Amino acid sequence: MDILKQLSQELNLPENQVSSAVQLMDQGNTIPFIARYRKEATGSLDDQVLRRLQERLEYLRSLEKRREDITAAIQAQEKLTPELEKAISAAATLTELEDIYRPFRPKRKTRASAARERGLEPLAAWIFSQQPGDPTDKAAAFVSEEKGVPSPEAAIDGARDIVAEDISDNAAVRRDLRAFTFRTGVLTVKAADPNASSVYETYYDFSEPVHKAASHRVLAIERGEREGFLKVSVVIEAQAAVTALQKKFVKNNTPAGEIVAEACADSFSRLIYPAIEREIRSQLADDASEKAIRVFSQNLRQLLLQPPVKNAVTMGFDPAYRTGCKIAVVDGTGKVLDTSVVYPTVPHKDVEGAKKTLTGLIRKYGVTVIAIGNGTASRESEQFVAEMLREIPEKVSYMVVSEAGASVYSASKLGAEEFPQYDVSLRSAVSIARRLQDPLAELVKIDPKAIGVGQYQHDMPQKQLSTALDGVVEDCVNGVGVDLNTASQPLLARVAGINSAVAKNIVAYREENGRFTDRSQLKKVPKLGAKAFEQCAGFLRVTGGDNILDSTGVHPESYAAARGLLTACGYSLEDVGVSLADLKNRAEQKGLRVLAEELGTGEPTLRDMIDELQKPGRDPRDQLPPPLLRTDVMEMKDLKPGMELKGTVRNVIDFGAFVDIGVHQDGLVHISQICDRYIKHPLEAVKVGDVVTVWVMDVDLKKKRISLTMKPPKAE
Repeated sequence: MDILKQLSQELNLPENQVSSAVQLMDQGNTIPFIARYRKEATGSLDDQVLRRLQERLEYLRSLEKRREDITAAIQAQEKLTPELEKAISAAATLTELEDIYRPFRPKRKTRASAARERGLEPLAAWIFSQQPGDPTDKAAAFVSEEKGVPSPEAAIDGARDIVAEDISDNAAVRRDLRAFTFRTGVLTVKAADPNASSVYETYYDFSEPVHKAASHRVLAIERGEREGFLKVSVVIEAQAAVTALQKKFVKNNTPAGEIVAEACADSFSRLIYPAIEREIRSQLADDASEKAIRVFSQNLRQLLLQPPVKNAVTMGFDPAYRTGCKIAVVDGTGKVLDTSVVYPTVPHKDVEGAKKTLTGLIRKYGVTVIAIGNGTASRESEQFVAEMLREIPEKVSYMVVSEAGASVYSASKLGAEEFPQYDVSLRSAVSIARRLQDPLAELVKIDPKAIGVGQYQHDMPQKQLSTALDGVVEDCVNGVGVDLNTASQPLLARVAGINSAVAKNIVAYREENGRFTDRSQLKKVPKLGAKAFEQCAGFLRVTGGDNILDSTGVHPESYAAARGLLTACGYSLEDVGVSLADLKNRAEQKGLRVLAEELGTGEPTLRDMIDELQKPGRDPRDQLPPPLLRTDVMEMKDLKPGMELKGTVRNVIDFGAFVDIGVHQDGLVHISQICDRYIKHPLEAVKVGDVVTVWVMDVDLKKKRISLTMKPPKAE
């Protein structure tokens, strides 16, 4: 197999781009570094394409390794023929390879292997050839009390078992039946106990064609089966499958042919179909998991790249009942200024005392925004905050923030190290405030799986899920860039080329020697070698340092080219961040290709350099719409069909999107209500964090369900 050619075809990319990307990966370069600083080599492939390429590369290499192992194993048995070798070389998937290897794989004890041990293989071969003659007469020669063959009938039974196993080991048979099952099979679900109450009652009598099975339903059914509420099977026209086998293997109407026909039926029901059904179920689950991981990854990417609420003194409000609501006030950089506990909710209901405490903190520190966690008592807390804000002259707004994973962080070793002076609940309040200020910097401290923007994440292959989500976090952190002098250890550990140990060393170096004034000082950090410096330097920013270029995304390897660019366009380093508005025009007048050649760099790198020099330290998140801040609150009972509202998309799943409209219960926009055009998946039209206009369709107070539409009502 030519892996590069295969990747080129699968990803629809020129082979030279694929070859360069693979070479860079094999040299130990990280995906963010390749995507950002090796665009000339890869043809400007972005990080998501590079990760797909890396994933497929690993699969195809493992496929190639398995191909070699199987070839060697069959060769060792002296059974490798040119035809077999050709089939092994042509196999495009691990499943096809394993089908080919199946007859040669060492088997556990089976009915067929026991029959072979009793010397019945020649009889099986004679029966399979379906020559004229009486099988009973032929079988008489194999009767042996010593070998455990007491009669001709017993010999025929054993031979039939051998034929059945040989049929089931046929790679073409398994391939065709697998395709037949996928094409015509029906995923059928029944209740284990029809009287049992569960969240899976929708599936107590459910069926769906296998090839149309929706991934979210597959994952729900899988979980329901694991929890003992559902019984699942894949139903096909068994007789049609058996007839197809008999047509393939039965040559005539001889008595031997009849035995082969019986062996076909036995092979299908006992050996082939149970395995095929398991494989189909496994494939459905794998495909559903892969799709769910993609959705989770895209949701996580959008959540991490939510626009920060910069330089705002923020109050974190962690709601609770009996133990009181925990309050933390942090300044514009996330530094904790004050903490408190108030009791506006039941059972205490000290509303006036809570108002007095919070208004005092608002006035003392100049709080402009309040971040309210969306957990227990969030509804009552939001009502309390909205009422308080109506009563004070200060302009303060609020936003309900997802606190998914906040408790995980608060109770973690990292949380204890960061805030040893606070208890767990106060750490949560700090985290909630910081999530509004800079979602990316705060959420990197938490396992991505705990952030809560996926579906059925606990049912997915955890290693695969972790790899995908870690890749998303890495891409987001490096895409935004990190301030070397303020970044936390968890944030630094997500920078390309830096692991947890090196991140810890960077923080220790900073604490011992003071702030970094130059990127080159990174080389003095223990365990941060030349390769790590190459990978990380461009993503780490030094603001107010000795070299203005250190505050940009220009890589140190391109500093000479950056200076040359400025000189060629009539500028100097002193103009960076001050007066480079015309840099792009001047560069284009000279000709980017000509200029790139003069500077010894590539055009894509030159374009990036111009953008960075014009806006040093730019944050790509600043170009996104700001988060939706509120000053008032509604309740579900206030909602009426047709009402127009603004909301924030909190989660996107296969069948729709959940939108926060400020009533403590996210409303569902079904996929059919997202837009007028046909879409296969909601992610084609909306993403987490989008601020959208919705109209209320229906409100079910009893079930606490809100149905929304994003389609404007038609004028009457």
